[in-house]
Amino acid sequence: MTTPRTSPHPAAPEYLPKLWTVLREGYGIKDLRADALAGLTVAIVALPLSMAIAIASGVGPERGLYTAIVGGFLVSALGGSRFQIGGPAGAFIVLVAACVMAIGLPGLIAATFLSGLVLLVAGALRLGTYIRFIPYPVTVGFTAGIAVIIFASQIKELFGLTLPGTEPAEIVAKIEALWAARGTVTPAALAVALGVVAVIQLTKRYRPHWPGMLIAVALAAIGAVLLGLPVQTIGSKFGELPRVLPAPALPDLSIAMLVQALPWAVSFALLGAIESLLSAVVADGMSGRQHRPNAELIAQGIANMGAALFGGFCVTGTIARTATNVRAGSRGPVSGMLHALFLLAFMAIAAPLAAYIPLAALAGVLAVVAWNMAEKEEASHLIRSSRGDALVLLVTFGLVVFRDLTEGIVVGFALGGLLFIARMSDATEVVDEEPVTEQMGDRVICRLSGPWFFGAAARLGSVLDRIADRPRLFILDLTEVPMMDSSGARSFQMLQRKLARRGAELVIVGAKPAVRSSLAAQGLSAPALRFVDSVSQV
Repeated sequence: MTTPRTSPHPAAPEYLPKLWTVLREGYGIKDLRADALAGLTVAIVALPLSMAIAIASGVGPERGLYTAIVGGFLVSALGGSRFQIGGPAGAFIVLVAACVMAIGLPGLIAATFLSGLVLLVAGALRLGTYIRFIPYPVTVGFTAGIAVIIFASQIKELFGLTLPGTEPAEIVAKIEALWAARGTVTPAALAVALGVVAVIQLTKRYRPHWPGMLIAVALAAIGAVLLGLPVQTIGSKFGELPRVLPAPALPDLSIAMLVQALPWAVSFALLGAIESLLSAVVADGMSGRQHRPNAELIAQGIANMGAALFGGFCVTGTIARTATNVRAGSRGPVSGMLHALFLLAFMAIAAPLAAYIPLAALAGVLAVVAWNMAEKEEASHLIRSSRGDALVLLVTFGLVVFRDLTEGIVVGFALGGLLFIARMSDATEVVDEEPVTEQMGDRVICRLSGPWFFGAAARLGSVLDRIADRPRLFILDLTEVPMMDSSGARSFQMLQRKLARRGAELVIVGAKPAVRSSLAAQGLSAPALRFVDSVSQV
C-alpha cells in the first residue's frame, strides 16, 4: 500500500527569497554547473551594457560595474524571482542623468539609498501585488518613450559631435543643439558605431548564442587601436577603471540633502518597482514559474541601498539580461549571484583593457538596446485594436518623451483606469420586466448583470429611480452581480429610502456573500431588508 505523496514543505511565505526555496528543493553539482554557465553568459552581456548605461547616465563607467556587481548579487540572493538579474537599466538613463545635473553625484547616491528605503516600505505594505496591475498600453507607451529618449541621448556619441556647451536634457532642445552641431561629425566615430550595430545584428541572426555585444565592442576597441582612429575612448574621458570595489560608505543624508534627494528617490522607486516586476513577469512567462512580488520589492530596496554604499546608482530587474539568464539554462538565483561575481573578476583582471573601448561603440550598443526596447509590434497592434488603448499609449508616450517619466506613468495609469471604468460600466446591465398586477399591488422585478460599482451606479442610478416610481413591491435580482462597492451599495440605500417613503418594499434576490457585506456596510441587512435566494420565494 502506498501513501499519498505530499509536499514536505508548507506554502512559502510571500517574503521568502526564492534562493531559499531552490536550495530547500535540493541543489546539486549539476545545478551549480548549469548556473555557472548561465551566470557567465549573462555577465558577458552585462559587462559592456553596464558601462554604457552608466556613461549615458552622466556618471563614470566604473559606477555601472559597481551597480551590477553589488546590486545584481543582492537582487538574486534576496529576490522573489528565480531568474531575475538586477543591475543598471536603460530605463533609468534619463532620470539618473537629470538627477546628476540637478543635485550632483552625491545627491544621486543619496537618492539611490533613499529609493531603497521607499522600496522596502512598498514591499512591507504589499504594494507589489498592485503595481503589477498597471495597464499594458501604459507599459508599452512608457517603454517606447524610454527607447526614444535613450537613442536621442546617444546621437552625440554615435556621430562624434562636438557641442559648444552642455548637451540639453530636454529632448526638443537636445535635437536643436545636435542639429546645430551637425558640421562637427567625426566619420571615424560614426563608422565605429555602425560597425558595432552591424556586428550585433549579424551575430544575433547567424550566431544567436554568441555574445554579440561583447564581440562588437571588443572588435571596435581592437580596430580603433590598430587603425589609430581619432575617436574618444573610456580611457581618454574617464581614465583607467579601478580593479576593486571601493570601501562601503554611507551617503550624505543631511537634512539639506534629504530635501533635495527625496523627490528623485520616489521617482527611482516607482520606476524601479515597475521595471523589476515587469521583468519578473517576463521571466515567469518564459519559465512557467511564479515570482513573489513583495519579496522582489524588498530585495530591490536592499539592493539599491547596498549599491549606494559602494558608490553605485539605481538597481532594478533588467528584462534583457533576465531573459538571457532563462535562455542560458539557469536553475535559479545562484546564476544571478555568480553573474555578479564574474563581473567582479572581469573588473579585477581586464579593467585596463576597458580604457581602449570607444565611446561610439558603447553608443552603438545602446542604439541597439533602444531599438529592441521599443516594442514596435505591440504598439502597432494596440493602436489598431482600440481607440481607448491607442489614446492611453500615445498620451503616455508623449508625456514620457516630452515631459517627465513619472508624469507619463501616473497620467497613463489614470487614463487606463478611466477606460477600464467605462468598459466595466458598459458591461453592467439592467433588465426591467413589465409590472405584474397582484392581489397585494404592483410588482416590478429588476435584474442586474455585471459588477455594480461607482461607475455603473452613476450611469444607471437614473434608471433605478425611474423604475422605483412604479411598484409597491420592488424585487432586485442580484444573482449575476459578482461584486459591489460602497457607491453601488449606496445607490440601493437611496432606492430603499425612496421606496419606504412611498410605502413600498425592497426585496433582494440571490445576493452573493460579498455583495451582502457591501450592502450591510451601508445599513442594508436583515431583518430591515428582506433577502431571498430566488424570485419564486417572494
